[in-house]
Amino acid sequence: MELAQANIFGTIAPPQGAPTDLGTFIGGAIRLFIIVAGLFLLIYMLWGAFDWITSGGEKEKISKAQSKITNAVIGMFLVIVSLTLFTLIAGNILKIVTITPNGWQINLPTLK
Repeated sequence: MELAQANIFGTIAPPQGAPTDLGTFIGGAIRLFIIVAGLFLLIYMLWGAFDWITSGGEKEKISKAQSKITNAVIGMFLVIVSLTLFTLIAGNILKIVTITPNGWQINLPTLK
């Protein structure tokens, strides 16, 4: 029976750099969402600027380009405000989130 106890295939270890709990995973997902939202808003703003440059002075194209730029700025403002409110409410008031150098750590309730 020593064959069953032998370590033929090696040991199983968690992957390096993987989150070890659900709170770290959720914090990383929120951080990734904010980064992706910021990139999309930047691309949308640049698209509006490109449309403005290539409008050729036509009033309708200029107003559409201005609308794109305005919507991108409003979107950036909303992302920043929602991030601030989330940090304020979940971190300072409810004490659910702690901010670490690696990002947010969400402290989920556990059963003991």
